[in-house]
Amino acid sequence: VQLQASGGGSVQAGGSLRLSCAASSTMIFVNNMAWYRQAAGKQREVVARVGGAGGTDYANSVKDRFTISRDNVKKMVFLQMETLKPEDTAVYYCNADGVDLRTTQRFNSWGQGTLVTVSS
Repeated sequence: VQLQASGGGSVQAGGSLRLSCAASSTMIFVNNMAWYRQAAGKQREVVARVGGAGGTDYANSVKDRFTISRDNVKKMVFLQMETLKPEDTAVYYCNADGVDLRTTQRFNSWGQGTLVTVSS
């Protein structure tokens, strides 16, 4: 199962962006979905997660500014980012795990990354 992320770009501080991530197949059961980010010279960190039942959690640095959501029919995950700060600049990656219903194989897949640049 492949994931395709989109929606990154350049924005000024205080602006907004919406990231999207779509799975390559809808013939899957998706459990957890998440967004991670990796800034230059830093380790990849989790930004937000949404479980199969819809429960969410966020990194402290993005609470009250970012919102993760999912579309279980289209097998997509979104990240709405508000009040962006320069320190949010990073490559953002989506992640999902579940089962491929065609093969019954479990998967844990990553998107290719989309760059978000926030200027001051």
